[in-house]
Amino acid sequence: MTPNELSKSWNRSFARPVALAGMMIAATFVPCAQAEQVDDAPQILKAMSDYVASQKNIALTYDSDIEVVTPEVEKIQFTSSGKVLLSRPDKVRASRTGGYADFEISFDGKTVSGLGKNINAYAQIDFTGSIDQLIGKMRNMDLMTAPGADILGTHVYDDLMVGVVVAKHIGRGVVDGVECEHLAFRDLDVDWQLWVEIGDRPIPRKYVITSKAVGAAPQYTLRIKEWKTDPPIGADAFVFTPPAGANKVALDALANIDEVPQGVVNGAKK
Repeated sequence: MTPNELSKSWNRSFARPVALAGMMIAATFVPCAQAEQVDDAPQILKAMSDYVASQKNIALTYDSDIEVVTPEVEKIQFTSSGKVLLSRPDKVRASRTGGYADFEISFDGKTVSGLGKNINAYAQIDFTGSIDQLIGKMRNMDLMTAPGADILGTHVYDDLMVGVVVAKHIGRGVVDGVECEHLAFRDLDVDWQLWVEIGDRPIPRKYVITSKAVGAAPQYTLRIKEWKTDPPIGADAFVFTPPAGANKVALDALANIDEVPQGVVNGAKK
């Protein structure tokens, strides 16, 4: 399977296409052994969505895990860490560093710049729009999947609830020492879970997506480590300056920047 085919497979599994909207069913709450059977999972998600959307400037750090499944049905997990600096409506800088790639993307409201630090190459395209629109464009071009971006948009509730057929408030859990409400949701293609911090800032602390459309049900896991509201932002925080000696390439030629290394594990990326 080629890298482009892997990317398309990822998008089909996790982008929650708008086509599912016509099949959306009112959230249903079904019995679950060990689950606290209450009907407030959508309300907790909505409170988180409203809070996140109300934050103009956000700085956060994260860890992420992504699984692939080999033809021998062996799961292999790859781990990365990164940072996000966001200023609504149209500025963002995000980085992801793993064992095989070191990638950064920046958007200043007019230009999108992608830098593969490990290959010292960058690409740029002109684009005007919001951060939400930028994420949609990158996904439509099969250039960026970023499933964790779903929880940072301005319409988190609407985007995540598309196609949901089951919603459960499992109870409470602790993520990195922080007590959270544990929510679980299902749609036709994926199961996903969300841990929302309890208190006056209901931020997402952990997000897990399980693909039911791929054999062995691989997962994507995102953990928010630090979350700062209204961090200091310098005047040049979103300005991209190419490193010395970096090669400018076409966007589709910016290779070896994926979370899953090419040629190391053969299999279907979830």
